[in-house]
Amino acid sequence: MPSPESFVVFLAAALLIAVMPGPGLFYVTARTLAGGRAEGIASCCGTVLGGSVHVLAGAFGVSALVMASAEAFTVLKLVGAAYLVWLGFKTIREAKVETLAGAPASGPWRAFRDGVLVEALNPKTAAFFLAFIPQFVRLDQGGVALQFVALGLVSIGLNTLSALLATLMASRVRDGLVRRPHVFRRVRQASGMVMCGLGALLTLARRPA
Repeated sequence: MPSPESFVVFLAAALLIAVMPGPGLFYVTARTLAGGRAEGIASCCGTVLGGSVHVLAGAFGVSALVMASAEAFTVLKLVGAAYLVWLGFKTIREAKVETLAGAPASGPWRAFRDGVLVEALNPKTAAFFLAFIPQFVRLDQGGVALQFVALGLVSIGLNTLSALLATLMASRVRDGLVRRPHVFRRVRQASGMVMCGLGALLTLARRPA
């Protein structure tokens, strides 16, 4: 593990990255506004598992192989982007015929599954872990894979706390829309557009040189 001084630097950097608005925060916020607090929290849990996939893959070299292959990177990127766009269009379509009182939510299990897939299919997450964590791994101490996993889980934990806070804030906004079904419908449509936008942005991701 890094020295205490290096670990403090790691925590500060990881915390700064966690609280900066990014695709993960936008996704769980959009999902919460569309389906409620339970779906938002389930999405957060799903992104934890999806992020853990990248941490384990990075620790054992799989992510490095994907990053080294232009074809593998492109396939993963396009599949992840298509899935996000599909979720967005689905949310927009449902918003046209559903109201807050009468619309059944997708459900926590589906939100959890979607969170896993969205994060696991995001090559930018793999690139982030491969670029950030190795800077704090001490080769002279051995156990490089275990160090990578430990630091990666700390980073995921901070990201999750930030996402849960965003979920709680978004759920309060959503609760205020109970008496305004037309506004709620617009918010659901906007949430779907955010997901589609995240998918579109993902298609522009470039493989690290």
